[in-house]
Amino acid sequence: MTLHPALSLKALLAAGPIVQAPGAYDALSARQIEHAGFPAIYMTGFGATASRLGQPDIGLMTQTEMTGHARDMVRAVGVPVIADADTGYGGPSNIERTVREYVQSGVAAIHLEDQVAPKRCGQMAGIRLIDARENERRLRAAAAARGDDPMLIIGRTDALPAAGIDEALARARRWQDAGVDLVFVDGIKKIAEVEAVARHLPGPKIVSIVDGNETTALSASDLQGMGFAVVLYAVTALFSAALAVEQALARLRRDGTPRDVPSLAYADFTRIVGLPAHQLLDAQFGAEG
Repeated sequence: MTLHPALSLKALLAAGPIVQAPGAYDALSARQIEHAGFPAIYMTGFGATASRLGQPDIGLMTQTEMTGHARDMVRAVGVPVIADADTGYGGPSNIERTVREYVQSGVAAIHLEDQVAPKRCGQMAGIRLIDARENERRLRAAAAARGDDPMLIIGRTDALPAAGIDEALARARRWQDAGVDLVFVDGIKKIAEVEAVARHLPGPKIVSIVDGNETTALSASDLQGMGFAVVLYAVTALFSAALAVEQALARLRRDGTPRDVPSLAYADFTRIVGLPAHQLLDAQFGAEG
């Protein structure tokens, strides 16, 4: 019997080593992360918006688009998926539906943030926060909507860039009191901010390391030593893929042939998307020739 993804994630958290979860922007990149040997995948809203809409992460994705994206990703992999659920997409009734939709999608965990809708990426300027007491009630609503399902709920705060580290820490502690499973202070750009969260926020917590920030100097073992349970690398795969595509297309445009464009062999790519398993099914149960 296959273990529920949330129970798999809980087992990873209980085992001790920090859970490294690179961000996947679609089902293909999720499969690549799994093939690379990572124990979990982060469904980044930034990447989902970029891949589905070709737009920035400014609250353009709807609840049904995000939960559909999650279902596609979960179907494609066998490791736990941690999903971005933005602000919950409305009031208590919307949050209840959001949680139930994500439960049905099969993700292991979701995070809910404390921004005013429409939200922004945690690395952007101009973030506006909702009242802390209101968000605490929203998180309690999410926990009630989950019921007996083991899916984890992560309380995220974007207060760091909007109101400073003290407010971010105070909000994260409130989310813990509201009964979330882990807390996540987003918008971190400096090592000193990572250290402040590690030093002043007890309990299971998540950190996001964003390419281009000085926090990339911290290794997974460094973060584990600081007491973080999960590290997200939200945009590493997305930014690397975008750069590779830009460079390949520039060379193709220049040369008029893909001959010298670095790429995977056809057979290697078909292994990533699981063709051998489908060929085996066809051999076993397909029409006889």
